[in-house]
Amino acid sequence: MAGSPESLSGQDVGSFAYITIKDRTPQILTKVIDTLHRHKSEFFEKHGEEGTEAGKKAISLLSKLRNELQTDKPIVPLVEKFADTDIWNQYLEYQQGLMKESDGKPRWFYSPWLFVECYMYRRIHEAIIQSPPIDDFDVFQELKEQNFFESQESIMTLCTYLQELMKTVEQLGEDQLKNEFFKFLQISLWGNKCDLSRSGGETSSQKNNLMSSLEDLKPFILVNDMEHLWSLLGSCKKREKSSVRVDIVLDNSGFELTTDLVLASFLLSSKLATEIHFYGKRIPWFVSDTTVHDFNWLIDQVKHSNHKWVSKSGVDWENYVKMGRWVYHDHIFWTLPHEYCTMSQVAPDLYAELQKSDLILFKGDLNYRRLAGDRKWAFTIPFHQALNGFHPAPLCSIRTLKAEIQVGLQPGQGEELAASEPNWLTNGNYGIFQFDGSL
Repeated sequence: MAGSPESLSGQDVGSFAYITIKDRTPQILTKVIDTLHRHKSEFFEKHGEEGTEAGKKAISLLSKLRNELQTDKPIVPLVEKFADTDIWNQYLEYQQGLMKESDGKPRWFYSPWLFVECYMYRRIHEAIIQSPPIDDFDVFQELKEQNFFESQESIMTLCTYLQELMKTVEQLGEDQLKNEFFKFLQISLWGNKCDLSRSGGETSSQKNNLMSSLEDLKPFILVNDMEHLWSLLGSCKKREKSSVRVDIVLDNSGFELTTDLVLASFLLSSKLATEIHFYGKRIPWFVSDTTVHDFNWLIDQVKHSNHKWVSKSGVDWENYVKMGRWVYHDHIFWTLPHEYCTMSQVAPDLYAELQKSDLILFKGDLNYRRLAGDRKWAFTIPFHQALNGFHPAPLCSIRTLKAEIQVGLQPGQGEELAASEPNWLTNGNYGIFQFDGSL
């Protein structure tokens, strides 16, 4: 990308990218292998000897992958035919073309962090699809479900608040409505702390009451463009625009997805939006990312809760889906390593779909890294510049910081944070609402 700084990579010893490749990714692979071991009897019960052999094959392929990673071997092309195999292999060739030595091959520690981290998850998927009849097994499903079940008390609090508010939402004055909108946005932001890829697959459920913590958390919002979101959606509501579409590019399932659905529910009931489009991953990704199975599973779990307001929320959500007011999409682009500025070339159909939106909310860290290209930007570079021409519609990143990249800060803000909290970029304590409305 002309005129842009170099990509973050594992060759910066001591950086978060380095620690991820050296420690966190092998740890995740070990957990995946362990999961397959633990499901051996289930594979046998379902598929007999064939299931046992498939489990062994997947374990062998993943053990090989872990060895390649830990010994910094060259990154090899994908072999199993899938919808995105050719695009991935072309991208690998493109990365090879960027290598400084003419005969050099991309390797784990010497290639862009975004690329190798995505590649590892894509190779996990390859190991599974190469092992029929267990080729539809989600190695992360247990962890995602555990995160949801361990966050039950917080989910009850959120659903109770939502349902109580919905009784009076039509009577709210403009200032009250704005205040509630900001609350639901912040709930969705702090829900992003529950990220299992960052914790190496260790539990990261939401145990404390998020509603009562919002005021205390406000100083941790480094870029706060919520007013822009309000003026955009508020003006659509005032003009009584017949259709207002908000798109949410999802991140983690479990508790975070619940916070996103609560926000989406509020947007519809307050008439700040008339339809919500959700985007999730087509394959299991970054441990806890949302797939269509996770989306449907969570709504079903909420609907069948024995808690009155949780169950009522689930019934509402299922109805929104049936009525077409909530629409779930997946697309192979969301699990590619490409920066979003290439979307209009690589996935023009997806770009055209996003252009129909009045506002796109990008949840989480991985989306931010792909929006800004995962590069060594100066903290003060404007967000619009880092997007490098990606602008299907007005958009906002809602993320807690878990990677060494952040743009659009005030002069001196990043340095001040670094002096008081050296790992402020990666500890998940800080959040942003970063808006770009300019075409």
